[in-house]
Amino acid sequence: MRFVIITGMSGAGKSQAVKVFEDMNYYVVDNLPPSLLIKFVDVISSTEGKFSDVALVMDIRSGKFFEGIEESMDELHAKNIEFEILFLDASDEEIVTRFKETRRVHPLSSRERLLNGIQKERKILSPIRKRADTIIDTTGLTLRKFQETIKKKFRNDEKSENAITVNVVSFGFKYGVPVDCDMIFDVRFIENPFYIDELRPLSGTDMPVRDFVLENPVTREFLKKETDMMEFLIPHYIDEGKRQLIIGIGCTGGRHRSVAITEETARLLRERGYHATAYHRDRDEDVREARLKV
Repeated sequence: MRFVIITGMSGAGKSQAVKVFEDMNYYVVDNLPPSLLIKFVDVISSTEGKFSDVALVMDIRSGKFFEGIEESMDELHAKNIEFEILFLDASDEEIVTRFKETRRVHPLSSRERLLNGIQKERKILSPIRKRADTIIDTTGLTLRKFQETIKKKFRNDEKSENAITVNVVSFGFKYGVPVDCDMIFDVRFIENPFYIDELRPLSGTDMPVRDFVLENPVTREFLKKETDMMEFLIPHYIDEGKRQLIIGIGCTGGRHRSVAITEETARLLRERGYHATAYHRDRDEDVREARLKV
């Protein structure tokens, strides 16, 4: 289990960090009182590996409870529990600007100057900052650069293929293009089984149609080029934080060519380690239409 404790200055970006860790499939708990740290770790450890990556946010919002954070960390060390500390920091001027922009109240300055609260917090957090394994100063850092910095340090590369789900959707252009697709492939250039009497009643999931479509040299070349492009694009989508990619593959009616190619595309992506599923929006639409006319 990779176990990260996120702490640092209020206004330094912890709420944004939480979103990044969640996108990396960490189990994240925000604002856990340090007094509950050991109990929480015991509970997680008892799940027999159900949670492989965990991140906890512990900061000054805990008030008096925060005073025990170092003792809790020492207890983790005593139990030989490995953990990392990520400390988020920013300049006083940057934090002042952020609080003024959001109009939020600093946890330690409800009745005094904002700057005084920031300086008090910096003093309280000084011992934790010295213990930190990673310190990220977010002063002047763009959100995208901040996200990239966290991912580079804390993403489990062994699971990067699973960081995105690829949904491959077949459809018929005569019924309209799916509105949620990220990219569309038009396969109407491939020979149509619809015009072969014995294949017309079948669909692209039936072996005779599948063989007819996939054994076409044009189809094989298309699948190679399509898969090569996906292998190039998907890692970049993952780097950008995309969690789901929807690929639309369309033919005229969405029953023969697009169905067979959608199934094969999903299979080829799974072979390459990606979580890919096939869905056929219009495969049975002409059958439904025929029933309605009866």
